[in-house]
Amino acid sequence: MAHDYNQFVLNIKNKSGIDLSLYKEAQMKRRLTSLYERKGYSSFLNYYEAMQKDDLLFNEFLDRMTINVSEFYRNAARWFVLENKIIPRLLSEKNSLKIWSAACSTGEEPYTLAMILSKFMPLSKVSILASDIDRNAIQRAKMGVYPERSLNEVPSDMKKKFFNKEGSFYKISEDIKKTVEFKSHNLLADPYPQQMDLIVCRNVLIYFTEEAKSEIYQNFSASLRQGGTLFVGSTEQIFNPGIFNFAIEDTFFYQKQ
Repeated sequence: MAHDYNQFVLNIKNKSGIDLSLYKEAQMKRRLTSLYERKGYSSFLNYYEAMQKDDLLFNEFLDRMTINVSEFYRNAARWFVLENKIIPRLLSEKNSLKIWSAACSTGEEPYTLAMILSKFMPLSKVSILASDIDRNAIQRAKMGVYPERSLNEVPSDMKKKFFNKEGSFYKISEDIKKTVEFKSHNLLADPYPQQMDLIVCRNVLIYFTEEAKSEIYQNFSASLRQGGTLFVGSTEQIFNPGIFNFAIEDTFFYQKQ
C-alpha cells in the first residue's frame, strides 16, 4: 500500500508538477482513498491508470486536492472600478503597464486582469507577473482548468470568448494563458519587483499579523512607481494609508503618492 501510494505521488508529480508529498501523508492518503473508492477503483494504481485515459477524472481529482476559495471577478463591483476608472487613468500616463498579481493562488485573479486588459489592447501586448508561495497552486494556475463555481461572476461575453467547456470544467484560452508569467514568491522573504504600475493582492493579507501586514504594505509601496495603484480585498482596508505613502483612489484602491 505504501509503495502504491508513493508511486501515485510520483506519477502525479510527473503528470502535473503537483507534489502531493508536500501535504501531510496520512491525511492526504485518507482523503484520496475515500475519493478513489467512491469512484469505484480498488487502488491508487487503478485510479491513476483511469485518470491517464480520462481528463475529466483528472480535473475532478485536481479540484479535490486544492482548497480553492478564489474565483474570477471576485467582488465584481470592484473589478468594474478597476476597468472603468483605474486602468484608463494608468493608461493615460503610460501606454504599457507593469502589473503584478501577488499571492495569486490558482490563477483566477491574473487571468481576470488579462480579460479586462483585452478590452484596452491586443492580448499580445498584455504581460502580467503572477506569484504565490504555494508551488502546487501555481501548477494548477498554469493548467488553467476550473470548476463551474469559479466562473459565477464572469460576464457572459468573457465566458464565451475565453473559456472552453469540458464536462463540468472550463479551460481558459491559450491566448489568455500566454499573457501571464507565474513564479514562486514569498511576500515576507523575497525581493519585490520594481516600478510596478498596478499591484493586485486580495483576500490574502487577512491571514497575516498586523506587523507582517505593515511590512508587506511598505514593500508594496516601494514596489510601485509614483502614481501606481494597489488593489486590495474587501476585508483589507488600509486605515492609515498615509504612513505607506498611499492616498485613497477609490474603495480598496490606493494610489502611491
